[in-house]
Amino acid sequence: MFTTNPFAVLSSTVPSIALQGFVLLMLALVVIGTLMDIIHKKNVKYFFNNAKKAKKAASRELSFGEKTAIISKTVVHDIGTTSELGLGKRRVAHVLGMYGTILFWIGSGVMIFGYSSPNAITPSIWPIIWHVGALLTCLGAYWFWFFLRVDVSAEAHSVFRIIKADLFVLALVLSSTFGLAWSYFQYSGSSGLSVLFLVLFAVANIVLFGGVYWSKFAHMFYKPGAAIQKNLAEADGSRDNLPPPAEAPEQYGLGIKREAPKHY
Repeated sequence: MFTTNPFAVLSSTVPSIALQGFVLLMLALVVIGTLMDIIHKKNVKYFFNNAKKAKKAASRELSFGEKTAIISKTVVHDIGTTSELGLGKRRVAHVLGMYGTILFWIGSGVMIFGYSSPNAITPSIWPIIWHVGALLTCLGAYWFWFFLRVDVSAEAHSVFRIIKADLFVLALVLSSTFGLAWSYFQYSGSSGLSVLFLVLFAVANIVLFGGVYWSKFAHMFYKPGAAIQKNLAEADGSRDNLPPPAEAPEQYGLGIKREAPKHY
């Protein structure tokens, strides 16, 4: 199972061009959903405005080499290891899910576009990468879902409580779960269950990539940009020269000034 390309087996009944078209459609949905998110929330405009303010407030100008070093460090350390989460279980679960998803998607792309014809001989490394990536995604996402979600662990909500913000993680872990189940039943010769989980696998991916506008999927593009902007601002001194954020009055805690209640 771990060395078998499930897409090559599937191509005996579903044309390779259809599999590749499905992937391209998912990519198109990501682009459309992200653009809709940008237009609605104006995140890019916010980043550009912040960059302009930071440039005016900078106390020194960074050289090209300094900017390159800061961006590289941010990508490798801050983004690559999710250092913002600190040390702990939450960070480990996030790293497992992140790198598992990367491996799963890369494996999918290579096998679908490179080795999905019935006569193609797939190097065993790619099915292994695909299956291991799916397993890591499941390990990290299920760990987060059942044990580390803030509202579950701190507010005593049911682990089965689902809100719109959970759409990304839920669709992601179900995509990996159904993909593994489809591969297993296809390999074992259970045609009925194989078809069932293939359909569920496709639906989970449609929800995942088609739900970009409503889920946290687009955050994968915004957060790296915000981290890079923050580190550049700290290096050129503009972060220190910007006015501090407004603090809410302690007696009210909401940032809205109200009169104290009068009792007669």
